[in-house]
Amino acid sequence: MKITQRLNAVSIAGAFGGLALAWAVPSLFSQQPAAQSDTAKADTAKADAAKADAAKAREAAAQATARDHQNMMDQLGIKALRPGPSGTETAPNHANYDEATANPYPNLPDVLTLKNGKKVTTADQWWKERRPEIVEDFDREVLGRVPKNVPKVMWTVTNTVNATVGSRAVVGKQLVGHVDNSSFPDIDVNIQMTLVTPADATGPVPVMMMFGGGGLPGAAGPGGRGGAGAGKGGPGPAPAANADPPSTQQLIADGWGYASINPTSIQADNGAGLTKGIIGLVNKGQFRKPDDWGSLRAWAWGAARGLDYLETEKGVDAKHVGIEGVSRYGKAALVTMAYDQRFAVVLIGSSGEGGAKLHRRNWGEAVENLTGSGEYHWMAGNFLKYGASDATFGSKNPGDLPVDAHELIALCAPRLTFVSYGVPEKGDAKWLDHQGSFMAAIAAQPVFRLLGAKDLGRSDNYHVEKMPEVNVALLDGQLAWRQHDGGHTDGPNWKYFIPWADRFFGRTPAAVKAQ
Repeated sequence: MKITQRLNAVSIAGAFGGLALAWAVPSLFSQQPAAQSDTAKADTAKADAAKADAAKAREAAAQATARDHQNMMDQLGIKALRPGPSGTETAPNHANYDEATANPYPNLPDVLTLKNGKKVTTADQWWKERRPEIVEDFDREVLGRVPKNVPKVMWTVTNTVNATVGSRAVVGKQLVGHVDNSSFPDIDVNIQMTLVTPADATGPVPVMMMFGGGGLPGAAGPGGRGGAGAGKGGPGPAPAANADPPSTQQLIADGWGYASINPTSIQADNGAGLTKGIIGLVNKGQFRKPDDWGSLRAWAWGAARGLDYLETEKGVDAKHVGIEGVSRYGKAALVTMAYDQRFAVVLIGSSGEGGAKLHRRNWGEAVENLTGSGEYHWMAGNFLKYGASDATFGSKNPGDLPVDAHELIALCAPRLTFVSYGVPEKGDAKWLDHQGSFMAAIAAQPVFRLLGAKDLGRSDNYHVEKMPEVNVALLDGQLAWRQHDGGHTDGPNWKYFIPWADRFFGRTPAAVKAQ
């Protein structure tokens, strides 16, 4: 007992001795950790507040989207929509990937038959009768109409730089296209675009406009699309030894220029944004009507306004401007090409449903995915009718659509149209329906031939034609197809696309000229 008490006494004394020593040491040991702790706490509080604000913003956007989606359903008299299939193959409602059940509506609207049943046999009939019919159906039922009172766009160059892309000197311009909002000042739309051209060009150069948010060359940010690890802006990380250079570098090396246009600076990529952006500006912040345009048509409108500017640039060959995009922006590229005949060439990357894929196909992503609240904003309000299971008009399905993707591709004829996909094994998911897109291209062939262009070199029987093996290109005609062995990108196809376009443009690549 005495031993224990003595030990306790020593421990207590030692403790108090330590305290005395600590008080005698300069505040360096006591105050510095406290200051760091306060800073860390402040940083954590800021991070938590930012997360909370972001969560509130997401919830507000979700609620606004739900209200807008419901409003359109109410306008159309839709009581219920069929749910779209899941992209998760283990889910109970997984998408179909069985060719035996992939074509529930096997027969497509004939691209060269008028609504009165008369066959179209001349180019004049196409331009004056059949093409306008198809455009009207897409306007009313699928993509929506561009209003007649869309305000004008005033373009301003906000920055000019001299830089290099690859080993070539270039001139880069940052541009802003301000949309006149005097009719509704509450909404401000400023289209963001960059233009990059070779500095040593001796005349106007062809330009590829690409949907994306690319910055000026040399600016910090990801690299140009098309190389490993490459994005849409400056140089980015060095590609792997065996990787293709970024698309921007390939274009500049070949003597092209490129432009990058930011689609979300035109129109948001969600339903909550339909009362904002260019659509909201024209509608003065109100809900859409059933045949009003969706985001795909708005992005295409913005690209057309970008082309308006390029037509004023002396260094741009405005007769040879192309449009490109991947995934949802692949859809937008196809829509842009279909509607604006000034665009000379299109590279449609992995576009899937709403793009080159047939709506009538039961494979992967479906019409019902596009009519749901996550994607309906891409389309006209009227498109929701084709996913309706219960409505005042009964119900409709994809087979009721008056048009399909083959006719959207046909609207591009006879101009250069390159359909690009990757492989599911590398990330270009089965969901996109590569075969269904090839069928659409096959069904568009008659229009290309009618207008004097060359097609894929296959029969017109889309019921039986199968897409070529991976990396086997069909590039002999103005309508082209290639499925590369990469993922959800068009990167591996640029080295085939550029010479293909050069050949039809009758131009000699810059590298050949230099030799």
